[in-house]
Amino acid sequence: MANEMIEDVFGGEPNIGFTERAVSVALGLGIAAAAAQPRPNKWLSLAALVVGVGLAVRGATGHCPVKAISGDGAEV
Repeated sequence: MANEMIEDVFGGEPNIGFTERAVSVALGLGIAAAAAQPRPNKWLSLAALVVGVGLAVRGATGHCPVKAISGDGAEV
């Protein structure tokens, strides 16, 4: 069951272009690095880390599950 969910999220045909992938990776790594800084609110840091990693994975794989579900992305 877990393998199917992982395949659904990280698998699939690429549906974002090169520029969008590059921006996602850059922003994702920047947000994740900012989350590593000590902050008084640990939940905010955790949320920033999750968002940053999600963007970085989106850019690295070239597949956006949100676009796939909504049908908003043209196949690249």
